[in-house]
Amino acid sequence: MRRDLRGLDKANADNVARHLVAAMYLVDDDPVRALAHGRAAKNRAGRIGVVRETLGVLAYRAGEWAEALGELRAARRISGGPGLLAMMADCERGLGRPEKAIELARGDESRQVSGEDLVELRIVEAGARVDMGQLDAALVTLQDAGLDAAATGEEAARLDYAYAEVLLASGRRAEAAEWFRHAVAADPEETTDASARVAELEDGTS
Repeated sequence: MRRDLRGLDKANADNVARHLVAAMYLVDDDPVRALAHGRAAKNRAGRIGVVRETLGVLAYRAGEWAEALGELRAARRISGGPGLLAMMADCERGLGRPEKAIELARGDESRQVSGEDLVELRIVEAGARVDMGQLDAALVTLQDAGLDAAATGEEAARLDYAYAEVLLASGRRAEAAEWFRHAVAADPEETTDASARVAELEDGTS
């Protein structure tokens, strides 16, 4: 960030950096205040790609879908590249436009995305397909993303979890519980609430 802010005068760069640091400090506990700091940074450095990108992420975390989408698009115009495509697609979902989310997930830019970013994009695409009632297509989307019951790590756990959610939406509770268990086994750091979902299904409360 400091490198990207070098085009500003020192006093302004310092102020922008302080707002961005404050935003990152607050984002988990107070996303609304974090967003206010992000907006203040934009007011001082609206032509800096990393500032617009950060504001987009902050708006996303605060559930301000339209603002997030606009800022992420602006950041991509300034900096280029296919980054944050999954977040942009999820914003389209938040705005009630799942078909637009699928267009982004399957568009030309998606071919430049790989690894964890591609998995995240496919998870968002599957969610959009669920929004449209395309449950079987959502399952296929996640399978094609590299679904593997034996895989481990946060990426695998998120994919297992998303697959379990679609199975549950399809009324396939036993299979959903099995894939939530795979998510638990894949992710000893417990970055998802899969263990709680397993307990709910075993208790018959979900």
